[in-house]
Amino acid sequence: MFMGEYQHNIDDKGRLTIPAKFREELGASFVITRGLDNCLFVYPRSEWEILEAKLKSLPFTRSDARAFVRFFFSGATESDLDKQGRVLIPPTLREYAKLVRDCVVIGVSNRVEIWSKETWEAYSAKAAESFAEIAENIVDFDL
Repeated sequence: MFMGEYQHNIDDKGRLTIPAKFREELGASFVITRGLDNCLFVYPRSEWEILEAKLKSLPFTRSDARAFVRFFFSGATESDLDKQGRVLIPPTLREYAKLVRDCVVIGVSNRVEIWSKETWEAYSAKAAESFAEIAENIVDFDL
């Protein structure tokens, strides 16, 4: 399980250090794709395969399902870590997530998310304001 929040810088070549605690669980090869809320989602292969199966089951006759699957898969790329524990993030994904220098890497249960520091701070502040309300809305999920 992935959890925690780490701050790292992306270098001029687009390489970002993945926290040591996440490296082993991500494995030798993993998938990075566009996430929601202008961040990137990083999945270990095993989790990617589960997600892929679920997305394949969506009805292709629905335009919203087709649009989501296209968006999600077209941004996906197989990645690995270099000897220093860095991943090269493609320019299209860096642009999507507005990754320029300061980044935040967070663990979210079955995936890792990569955020620009600015975007994460804005999102986090907004979510913190409504944390209690969000908790009340998901109480039916038996937490």
